[in-house]
Amino acid sequence: MLDTFLFTGLPYIALVIFLVGTIYRYRVTSFKYSSLSSGFLEKRTLFWGSMPFHWGILFLFFGHLVAFLIPSGVLAWNSEPVRLLILEVTAFVFGLSVLWGLIALVVRRFSSARIRAVTSAMDIVILVLLLVQTVFGLWTALNFRWGSSWFAASLTPYLRSILMLQPDTAAIVAMPWSIKFHVIGAYLIVLLIPFTRLVHLLVVPLHYLWRPYQRVIWNWKRESIRAPKSGWTPTRPKNT
Repeated sequence: MLDTFLFTGLPYIALVIFLVGTIYRYRVTSFKYSSLSSGFLEKRTLFWGSMPFHWGILFLFFGHLVAFLIPSGVLAWNSEPVRLLILEVTAFVFGLSVLWGLIALVVRRFSSARIRAVTSAMDIVILVLLLVQTVFGLWTALNFRWGSSWFAASLTPYLRSILMLQPDTAAIVAMPWSIKFHVIGAYLIVLLIPFTRLVHLLVVPLHYLWRPYQRVIWNWKRESIRAPKSGWTPTRPKNT
């Protein structure tokens, strides 16, 4: 009964809440449909956390997506041991990149008084969940080798059965609990997206790549607005 709920009921609950929640939030609070960046409050630690996290998570996301969309292609690639080893090592390195970035973001969020002031309970929940999810992913990669192959061969049919509304949990039920926890963590992250900053991944500003340059014209005297003696920034403003 527990397996039925976790691997049949939970996926559909997560998908329904994700779809309804993201649409509702976009229509009602569209101005908050973003990452609500705190980069204006602190940038240095943000860079060292955000960059490795985003590059790592992008590689891992598209790696999982490719294994889901074209599992036969992944298995064909992995048929050569050297290629399989390269893929596994590369994925593990990017997983470590995600872990490093998350740790830096957690430290930043709790070490800066300004960031703590704008931190919500959901920020903490999603950071902890992402951290646990990454740790389980790395643990799985270390203890159950060649994950790209067994993901394509076993998990992809299960995930496709969920989308086809014909759930077949035989493969996932037989797997170790560490892998099950990793799958459950993915469902929980999808479920929480509408309530967290992660909702910004649905509105990636790709149009920035081809839109015209934006011209910013100051229509007031900057020296009077951002006086060097003002104390709202930790560093002395440079008005030139």
